[in-house]
Amino acid sequence: MRVDTSKRDYYKHVPIWRDVPEKDWYDWKWQLKNVVTTLEQLEKVLKLSDEERDGVRRAISASKFQVTPYYLSLIDKEDPSCPIKLQCIPRAEELSKGRADIHDPLAEDADSPVPRLVHRYPDRVLFLASEVCSMYCRFCTRRRLVLDKTRTELAREHDRAIEYIKKHREVRDVIVSGGDALMLDVRQLEHIVKSLREIAHVEIIRIASRTPCVLPMKVTDEYLSMLKRYQPIYFMTHFNHPYELTPYAVEACAKIVDAGIPVMNQSVLLRNINSSPYIMRKLVHELLKARVKPYYIYQCDLSEGIEHFRTPVGKGIEIMEYLRGHTSGLALPTLVVDAPGGGGKIPIMPNYVLTTTDKRVVMRNYRGMMSVYTEPEDRDCSCSTEDDIKASFPDPTPKNRVFLDLVQGNKIKLEPQV
Repeated sequence: MRVDTSKRDYYKHVPIWRDVPEKDWYDWKWQLKNVVTTLEQLEKVLKLSDEERDGVRRAISASKFQVTPYYLSLIDKEDPSCPIKLQCIPRAEELSKGRADIHDPLAEDADSPVPRLVHRYPDRVLFLASEVCSMYCRFCTRRRLVLDKTRTELAREHDRAIEYIKKHREVRDVIVSGGDALMLDVRQLEHIVKSLREIAHVEIIRIASRTPCVLPMKVTDEYLSMLKRYQPIYFMTHFNHPYELTPYAVEACAKIVDAGIPVMNQSVLLRNINSSPYIMRKLVHELLKARVKPYYIYQCDLSEGIEHFRTPVGKGIEIMEYLRGHTSGLALPTLVVDAPGGGGKIPIMPNYVLTTTDKRVVMRNYRGMMSVYTEPEDRDCSCSTEDDIKASFPDPTPKNRVFLDLVQGNKIKLEPQV
């Protein structure tokens, strides 16, 4: 059952927080000062079984444990499989290494030309501005990066990443992530955003943060008034279950949108948490009501110690099959597998095209009804402005150029590189 968060003093159902004034509870500094990081602290909030207690003790010896009082307060104590609990409480399964587990499954280290920067796609980079989070999700794909750096080391690495971006004119989109971007203080984050905005070829800046979900009171006017000065900015957040969309999380998202910053959501498909068509349908509906666009559903990565969170790929396809037609297109995210070994995001979807000929395409809809689309007699799709616009883009990479040669009929084969 969902914890009733409609009253601002809802958290007082937890004895340890019964005497905490509301002004403290809704102060992000109090929240961070009182994060739960040990088994002893956790047991003052939750009653654990012997098996759970042993799992927590063993798991936190191998990876960092930290959760905000706010997020802990959302746990349904009567449900041992509460989706909030499963995302934040360590389990013994984290110590098991699956046969397919990889230390760096996305090969981010291999695609990192300088510290803190991943340059995999031609026109965009991932800027890992922080290793710090207010809560360490148990399914995190970057568990290896949870480290502590001095402020001086951090600033030096930020500047190296910014210099790299300045020198690479093909980069037009920068995702500032981590860790959690909002765990940088306002001055640190502004230094990065301001520096990026001063680079002429950087068109888009994205801020990636789970703060609206796990510490919504940290979405402050100070952060937002700063970000407003460097538009266009997009905010990428992370909700996995409708129970996370409390009035306080919704309010945080509203503040971001009201500042003129679009908010997009990236979920991870997690076994026994949101691996249900109905839960995902409810989630995307609640997101849209909060003015948050569902953007991606990620297949859980092959990181070490999180196999117990992974679903079969077919489960995600089943969910997308259900969502299509049962909710509006605006609510539909894209299901992707971030390909192991640095292959990038691969969209996965049900197959709606049954067969094609040079004259017709046979398709099915979400109900299984088949239809025929007749192709036009004239297939010339050339555009008079194509050459002018194409000239505004950098040359395709060699692999892309070969692919274009195939599509355009300049070559008849593409041989694998040995």
